[in-house]
Amino acid sequence: MKILVIAMAGIGDALLATPLIHELRANFPGATIDALVLWAGSKDLLEKNPHLNRVHQKNLISCGRFEGLRFLWLLRRNRYDVSINTHPQPRIHYRIAARIVGAPLRISHEYECFFWLDRKLVNKVLPQDYSRHSIENNFEVLPLLGGKVKLPSHEIEIFLTPDEEKWADEFLAKNKLARQKILGVHVGSGGTKNLSLKRWPLKNHAGLIRRFNKERPDIRVLLFGGPEEAKDHQIVLAQANPDLTMKAMTQNLRQTAALIKRCSAFLSVDTALMHIAAAMKTPNQIDLEAPTLNTTNLPYGNPYTLIRNPVIAGRNLDYYRYDGGDIKGTREELLACMASIRVEDVFQAVTKLI
Repeated sequence: MKILVIAMAGIGDALLATPLIHELRANFPGATIDALVLWAGSKDLLEKNPHLNRVHQKNLISCGRFEGLRFLWLLRRNRYDVSINTHPQPRIHYRIAARIVGAPLRISHEYECFFWLDRKLVNKVLPQDYSRHSIENNFEVLPLLGGKVKLPSHEIEIFLTPDEEKWADEFLAKNKLARQKILGVHVGSGGTKNLSLKRWPLKNHAGLIRRFNKERPDIRVLLFGGPEEAKDHQIVLAQANPDLTMKAMTQNLRQTAALIKRCSAFLSVDTALMHIAAAMKTPNQIDLEAPTLNTTNLPYGNPYTLIRNPVIAGRNLDYYRYDGGDIKGTREELLACMASIRVEDVFQAVTKLI
């Protein structure tokens, strides 16, 4: 059997496919199991996964229509028996990709945005359940293949190499962070659609870090993020104590994962780095409730503290559903929503943990 796992949504969503990938390998040990991802960061994190034969990656958004079609047509030559669009992938483009690759059995969950064309693109459709985690939604695929959940437990999987672990230890030693209490902070969020509006205000991040520098000098703050957060990091660092706050100078998400693993606590909204922290079993994980957070994408397999958002007040699905659209609300409303989480509340929550 040849199986293609299509996980082309966010990087975090690709990570949420790893428990299914492990179950597929447990059920079909002799199968060829490949993954198809959109983002280079997704491929980065799925590399070295022993349950995959190969990871195909192409940014079909930026590469141009002709190049994208050519890439998918070449994948068609692999003659996959099954393609699985993992949860959540509501946009029709992901099912178009599955149809072009052309596996005889094409599986997807059904989303609010489905219409007649979606049902022509895939031929086995599963209902999604907002009351269950995406990982649990993905396991519903197994009976369609004659399989079942076999493993006694599940977790998000990133397989770091000894060299990557060594690099992280050397980074800490070089920067005099070994054996220090480290608070990892991610100030960013996704950049597609209007997902940047789920970020906690930068002034709040800066204020929180200044307070830690002043009142908890025993804690070192390590800022995580890629080039898209560079300007924000500059703003925060300009207001922080340089002896107690620095940027995590990583070259890729695998190095990022290795450093997050070594943090004493990690603070973020629901982003790929939140899922990385869960995969790395980072202690004292703290998550700021954004409109996009719901049962399907909570940190999986790792204890966490949720800082509630008083504006959302349990109405997460009123703000964001898997319908292919933006977070609901005006820019001003969403900015005010995230600003409603107080610096004092976050400071107290982190202080109780470390």
